[in-house]
Amino acid sequence: MSQKLVCNCNGTMPLDGKALGLTMHTSLCRQEIGSVIKAFDGSDSIVIACTQERALFGELAEQSEKPLVAPLRFVNIREVAGWTQEAKTSTPKIAALLALADMPEAEPVPVVNYESQGRLLIVGPGDQALPWADKLSDSLDVSVLCTEPGTLPIARNFPIYSGEVIKLDGYLGKFSVDWNLQNPIDPEMCTRCGACVEVCPEGAIDDSFQIDLDKCKSHRACVTACASIGAINFDRVERQRNAEFDLIMDLRTDPKMRMSQTPQGYFAPGKDPLEQALVANQLLGLVGEFEKPKYFSYTEKICAHGRNGKVGCSACIDVCSTGAISSLFKNGQGIVEVNPNLCMGCGACSTVCPSGAMRYNYPSVSHQGKEIKTLANVFTAESVKAKQSQAPVLLLHTLKAGTQALDSLGRLAHLRPKQFEGLPSFVLPYGIEHIASTGLDLWLGALSYGFSEVILLLTGDEDPAYRAALETQCDLGNAILAAYGFDARLSLIQLASADDLQPVSAAMGKLRQRGALQALCSAASFGLGTQKRETIEMVLEHLQKQAKAPLPAGGVELPKSSFLGGLNINKDACTLCMSCVGSCPEGALLDNLDEPKLSFIEKQCVQCGICVQTCPEQALSLAPRLQTVEERKQKVELNETKPFHCISCGKVFGTAKMVDLMLVKLGAHGAFAGAFAVQRHAQASQDSRRVQAARRAHERHDLARSHQLLRTFTQGHA
Repeated sequence: MSQKLVCNCNGTMPLDGKALGLTMHTSLCRQEIGSVIKAFDGSDSIVIACTQERALFGELAEQSEKPLVAPLRFVNIREVAGWTQEAKTSTPKIAALLALADMPEAEPVPVVNYESQGRLLIVGPGDQALPWADKLSDSLDVSVLCTEPGTLPIARNFPIYSGEVIKLDGYLGKFSVDWNLQNPIDPEMCTRCGACVEVCPEGAIDDSFQIDLDKCKSHRACVTACASIGAINFDRVERQRNAEFDLIMDLRTDPKMRMSQTPQGYFAPGKDPLEQALVANQLLGLVGEFEKPKYFSYTEKICAHGRNGKVGCSACIDVCSTGAISSLFKNGQGIVEVNPNLCMGCGACSTVCPSGAMRYNYPSVSHQGKEIKTLANVFTAESVKAKQSQAPVLLLHTLKAGTQALDSLGRLAHLRPKQFEGLPSFVLPYGIEHIASTGLDLWLGALSYGFSEVILLLTGDEDPAYRAALETQCDLGNAILAAYGFDARLSLIQLASADDLQPVSAAMGKLRQRGALQALCSAASFGLGTQKRETIEMVLEHLQKQAKAPLPAGGVELPKSSFLGGLNINKDACTLCMSCVGSCPEGALLDNLDEPKLSFIEKQCVQCGICVQTCPEQALSLAPRLQTVEERKQKVELNETKPFHCISCGKVFGTAKMVDLMLVKLGAHGAFAGAFAVQRHAQASQDSRRVQAARRAHERHDLARSHQLLRTFTQGHA
């Protein structure tokens, strides 16, 4: 257990120290700071319930004579509990937040390495790019790509190019830039002697040493003047240029990289001088070796991206805003490839992945599950003690932007309570690295642990694809709950920005007026696993046991976005060629070695649709639905038919239905039309009967009779 230091912030929070079982301080960061210094002498970990003075307490810890044995942790109870309208009844919430701060940290994850030598390319209009190049060239290896002419400096302290960017990709330490040289004058070859300026009759060349093509009348006097240098060429064939850089400062109003999360080392401050200055300061610190977490893990063998040259699920590729995920096919096998250097850790790929092949590890769902389970258990237990008996609401938010929004809301609720609503006493905030990284396994798991609702707070800086994915997942989750007879318990709050507090204030006000809902079900004891499908199955089984209404026969239809469901089959069209079996990445479709039979296990199906695309007869279609756990585990027969035996050896080599279909198709051909076709069909039928008789004789061990029948058959075809 840790030492917990809680302060009521100069008496502004009506905290009940007795109910919390803690000594209540009033000015921990001022007159009572000795209590903090004394705590540093112990060997237990320390939790300080104040995030505002984190820097002060951290500095005191560094100055302490005795190094801290255990980590120093902080938790905010002021803005999310103590300064809200329901501060007096927030003891269960505060106890839960303190318990959360006591939990072990997540296991470390692998890291991704970067190396930057300080090779900086500044892209943009010359009048903006060149001054910044002059300022940064003493510290960085600067190059400039002028997209618009600018006055060139007298000294050639750094390379200067001109043209239009046609391709820009990469990341910190490994950017590749392609551009087209559009002006007849190549700035890299130009010595800036001014000979061309002097001879140009139209004055189309100035101190930018770029030709104004609108003024130029093609006298070519400049070409003659520059003959010994060769910097001017109106008929230049090879215009494309390429170079590699470690850092990019893009000053264009329309930057090449427009994704919501740009790669490390790429900055696009636009025309704002302040933003440009801030970026310049950051660039100076990006020289050397760096590392960041590897946010994801990928299991190729359960990926449903592609088989047999067909693309099935591409959800992770479609949702990724950084271009870090791409499709890769080898020998017909489709997998996805993730560039960890481009990955910015949003985790949306894991949220939309139906199979769990893509997992978010910063932290893992397993770790998050332990934390939210603790929140639910402590809150519930303390509510019973306080005779409140209310179920908590889980408010998920991105750590940085979400924390900023909630802290600002709490402060305004304290200072202007008539205008702003703080968090109700039953709403527990839980910060995660990125809101897009959380999905149905965590949400439904939270409901299984005793939370009455799960609300996602979006702060406006998320990529539109992320918002769409979260909305889709919420709709699917609520559809699953509706199938069990529960009302909707998953919702989103969308802000325009972290400063846009009215929507979240209004939402909290509605929650307070409505009051806390009852828990969806009794609290589950299982832990959330690292395997998404296994976790989902445990949650579904738990919800099913406590469902308000049993699932009807055949299940309940779910939205098309569902990763749960079965298959519809047109038995008349299906020839049991088993192409679908070979294409299924999850082993949901099975054949039979002894007889032509197609089986299906719904639990294994992720609704990727590869089987539908692979089927040559177009006999399959997806059936998004929710069936009982027992039905989904069962192996069911989708189709079966009689085998067809070889007319020579009697061995099975296909299905009777397939052969019949082939005969029908051959009958449409001129060579098999008319009386000849009738003869062929009759012969085929006779052959089949003879072979069947031979096979039956063989099965009766009447070898002599079997051989006689086969000889008769062979002689008939001699």
